[in-house]
Amino acid sequence: MIGKEVIKSEPMPSSKVKEILEDFAENNELNYQQNLTVNHLARFKRYSAEDAEEIYEKLQDEFGLRDKVAAHIVDMVPVDLADMRLIFAKEPAKTTKEDMEKILEMLEQYDYIE
Repeated sequence: MIGKEVIKSEPMPSSKVKEILEDFAENNELNYQQNLTVNHLARFKRYSAEDAEEIYEKLQDEFGLRDKVAAHIVDMVPVDLADMRLIFAKEPAKTTKEDMEKILEMLEQYDYIE
């Protein structure tokens, strides 16, 4: 990517990325990488953009999770403790089983799109 410079980088849920790219595509033509990204994001189950944003904020505010971890949880749509353990495996601060169960209970309140 000659001549391209990253101005800002921040973790965000994939449903938000998909929404941004779809809005951009309404007035502009997507390049190859952008098309690949939209096609890739369409293949996996996910929460709606509104639900994803709400879950993302709850994970940060109520559970004190870092942006990156909250985004992974929203993107991976964990359904059991094994999924949660994979997400938290490389986290320096250990999360208790009870907290993981609380997160799973909160996620059950939301429907995901397949």
